[in-house]
Amino acid sequence: MDYEQFKEQVLALTKINLHMYKEKQMKRRIDSLIAKNKIDGYKAYIEAIKKDTKLFEEFVNYLTINVSEFWRNPDQWKVLEEFVVPELISKFGKNLKIWSAACSTGDEPYSLVMLLSKFMPLSNIKILATDIDKQVLEKARVGLYNEKSLVGLPEEFKKKYFTPVGKTNYQISEEIKRCVEFKEGNLLADKYPSGLDLIVCRNVVIYFTDEAKSEIYKKFNQSLKSGAYLFVGSTEQIINYKDLNYSSFKSFFYKKN
Repeated sequence: MDYEQFKEQVLALTKINLHMYKEKQMKRRIDSLIAKNKIDGYKAYIEAIKKDTKLFEEFVNYLTINVSEFWRNPDQWKVLEEFVVPELISKFGKNLKIWSAACSTGDEPYSLVMLLSKFMPLSNIKILATDIDKQVLEKARVGLYNEKSLVGLPEEFKKKYFTPVGKTNYQISEEIKRCVEFKEGNLLADKYPSGLDLIVCRNVVIYFTDEAKSEIYKKFNQSLKSGAYLFVGSTEQIINYKDLNYSSFKSFFYKKN
């Protein structure tokens, strides 16, 4: 079985479309995973992940790149707090519809809840958070984080919403957890939610081809209300944003026209 056939098998098995990922990078990752498990070639590996749930979960986990931390790039969170959220509230009211796409271990949607708690009671806050990886969603629901993840988080939130566990870990409070609904979701295959006021999708799209990126940004645009915002990662400037019906607000923030 060659890599092309392997990609077809993976699609049938996991609904993950490897054609949408940068080939060299992804093939290298997969080859090293197969070697690590001492399996001989793609065909044997497909057979193995069909039979072995643990191997299957490891594979999906490996394909999804999880680098996550609270309040990543603080300057951008400042823009969100000082400009974007106040504008959204004045335009759409306090029951904002927000989607954290490819939310990884939950650091981002939980950061959003804490930020919004400065503007409204927690009972008003509901965030949809999706990721393709079941394991990271499980971690997100548990809400236990290493202190490294919390380095950038404002001290006030750390004090208010986290309990130390052992020497280096912190548990996020139930009241924050209740504000987030975690769901499995594949950006390349699933239906997107609609009528959104804000989409946060950061540091994920860099792994996709240019075609896949454009497709995702187009679908995000359709999901947003007019005048609503898309917040992307610090390596993900959208060059052709005008063609995709956005205007650029500040670096990494795009507004639907």
